[in-house]
Amino acid sequence: MRKRMYLIPAGFILFILFFTVFGERGLLRIYHLSKDREELQKKAEAIKSENERMRREIEALKGDRRYLESIARRDFGLVRPNEVIYQFPAAQTATAPSQQPAQNQPQGQAKK
Repeated sequence: MRKRMYLIPAGFILFILFFTVFGERGLLRIYHLSKDREELQKKAEAIKSENERMRREIEALKGDRRYLESIARRDFGLVRPNEVIYQFPAAQTATAPSQQPAQNQPQGQAKK
């Protein structure tokens, strides 16, 4: 009989403890929600900084003629009258061994 008196309160305490940790409003749920909140706050900060960058660009597009000219030159290839543009080929890296001509191979044998 005495054991039973200890088992009932112990079972009740375990029941409450289980829902305190694993329940819908338990400690694990709170932990996951706080992690989600931190992640959303980081995303919100990134979006705010991106919005601020875009606002500055919009203001520059509205009023800064030099900025407009740099975009026109860079993106559209526009030049001023009597201006000469020199374009040089891109530097090529060393050719791969498979692209180099075969040396000292007898004719009739294929490269492997």
